[in-house]
Parts: sequence; C-alpha cells; structure tokens
Amino acid sequence: VLPPSEVNQTHTACDAYNWNGQTYTQSGSYAYQTQTKNGCDSTITLDLTISNILRTNHPVTACDTYTWNGVTYETGGAYTYSSQSVQGCDSIATLQLIIHSSTTSSLLQTACDAYTWNGQTYDQSGIYTYRTQNTFGCDSVATLSLTVNRASTSSSDINACSQYTWNGQTLTQSGTYDYQTSNVHGCDSIATLRLNI
Repeated sequence: VLPPSEVNQTHTACDAYNWNGQTYTQSGSYAYQTQTKNGCDSTITLDLTISNILRTNHPVTACDTYTWNGVTYETGGAYTYSSQSVQGCDSIATLQLIIHSSTTSSLLQTACDAYTWNGQTYDQSGIYTYRTQNTFGCDSVATLSLTVNRASTSSSDINACSQYTWNGQTLTQSGTYDYQTSNVHGCDSIATLRLNI
C-alpha cells in the first residue's frame, strides 16, 4: 500500500506567476491535484507571494533646472526612472516636472544729478543690479546702466555805464540777476550776474 503524496512549494513572483497552466496574480496558497507514477493521489501546495510593480509619481516645480536621479532637466515634462524594489520587482518612478525660468531685464537711463530706482537714489554713473523674484518665485535680475550728468552754474561780476545787456535783457539797475537754461546734457544751467551800474 503506497501513501498519497503531499508536496509544498514556496515561490515569490512579480505581478503574476504561471503554475500548472494557471496564472495567479494574488498572494495565497494554491493546491494542485494529480497522481504519482504509481497512480496514487498527489497534492502539490504552492505558497505564493506576489509583489506588484511599484509605481510612484513625483510632481515638482523648479526654477531653470532640476536634477533627479543624477540627470539634470532644463525642460518641463514627464520623465521616468526604472529600478528594482527590495523584492527584486520593477520600480517605476515618474517625474512630473514644471520648469519656470528666471527673468532678466535691462534699463538704459540718463539723469541729471541723481536718479531713484527701486527705492534707491544713485548720484554716480555706473551699472547697478536689483534682485527680486518673479511671479513664479524664480530669480528676477534687473540691470540699470546709468549716466548721471551734472547741473552747471556760472557767475560773473560786471561794471557797466548806464546799462548792460545780458542774455537778451537790458539791465539799468545794479543788482544780482539769475538766468536759468539747460546745458549741453539737458540739465539745469544757472548763470548769476552781479552787476554794478
């Protein structure tokens, strides 16, 4: 008299496992009935562990560039990275990337004596920068190329008989007179005459 046969098998698979013509996608214990070569009952029990492919999404918003898994991206889009989980199954990570750009601007300005820009007053010619953030939270750099011209003044002391003509005006009284115009740079030019008749 031959006893029936009982066999246990343990297996781990990724996503699915084919066993005796059947595909299994869930972990569990499964039995298969057959006969031995002697015609006795044979029961094979499969203890199956299914590990699914690990899929993850990573939404990211960045300025100019973003480095992910050793790769630097300059353009927004969907990028995937494949590796293996601790169970040895595929692990697929997807990067949903939005790239916003930093902004730059430049301003060429000429002023008389001083110029106020972004709350700061400058009285010397030069190149100045102002850093802030744009609407996306990325760097915004503005550059000011400034030329400062000066107002000019002059004075003269004149002694004259009876009258004196100065800048188109005839003067007959002693006194101090001012004449305001613009110099070659378009800035104020004030001439002062001290006249003695």
